[in-house]
Amino acid sequence: MCTIIEQTLLGYEPFFDVRLFVLPEFGHQVPIYSDVKDIYGKLAIELPNEYTKNYHKLCKKYGIYIQTASFLEKDNKYPGHVFNTTLLIGPSGILSKYRKVNTWIPWEVHTSPADLPEYKEELFPVVDTEIGKLGVAICYDWLFPECIREIAFAGAEVINRVSAYMDPWGSTSPMEWWSLVNRTRALENMVYVVAANQGASLKNYPPFSWPGGSMIVDFDGRVLASAGENSGEKVVVAPIDINAIRVEKKRRQGHDTIAHYRQTAYNYHKGKRFTQNQCVPSISNLKQRIENAKNI
Repeated sequence: MCTIIEQTLLGYEPFFDVRLFVLPEFGHQVPIYSDVKDIYGKLAIELPNEYTKNYHKLCKKYGIYIQTASFLEKDNKYPGHVFNTTLLIGPSGILSKYRKVNTWIPWEVHTSPADLPEYKEELFPVVDTEIGKLGVAICYDWLFPECIREIAFAGAEVINRVSAYMDPWGSTSPMEWWSLVNRTRALENMVYVVAANQGASLKNYPPFSWPGGSMIVDFDGRVLASAGENSGEKVVVAPIDINAIRVEKKRRQGHDTIAHYRQTAYNYHKGKRFTQNQCVPSISNLKQRIENAKNI
């Protein structure tokens, strides 16, 4: 991934500056085990580490920002738990840590930080950088409008999507959830979306395949660049005009859903559904929590 970043920088340098890089989910380790004990003992690593140091070297050398591929992370503060984590790294070092809030249940046995009552770190960090206010959410998080809404309300101008979105829900016809959700979240929150998706064959880790389709979307839902359907591994580059979004947010009266939001009108979020549970997840206890939520 560091090689791809340097190749992209050098290849596009005659045309425009590339300052922000977004990489896909599970780019460092693939969760090939269904038992969290195996993931914790055989795959999970602490952050920061030698890989994040390599990213930082590139950021410092070229003045760039990298939204890392996600790590299967373990943290001594939460023994036994595995998080699906991405870091935003810039020239000065690690700027934010985002742990996936909405794990792809029941198959992902990683812990959501929202399930831990003692968790005090920020769930939805937004970082003000010289290239804009940057937020991030991982893969399945994007099917929860509240998640992206929270990031937008924190002031994000660009929200990165770190994903391993598989068929049939990916960029492939006829469902095309990937492009549908990316464009919808962009326009309903008036943000740029930079969405990186894995492009991988079923033969690499069955039973799923990943169609790629990485894309960049503007704040009105227009696709600025896309790798297209079933694209495999590709680099997608497009210009992001931060000044344009700032001007539009200031002058726009119509279609500004942040300014128009009536918080007193909605009650559904007050009900208890998928409630906190600080035990280490397993497929069986996740299935039970799903049933409990359906019976409320």
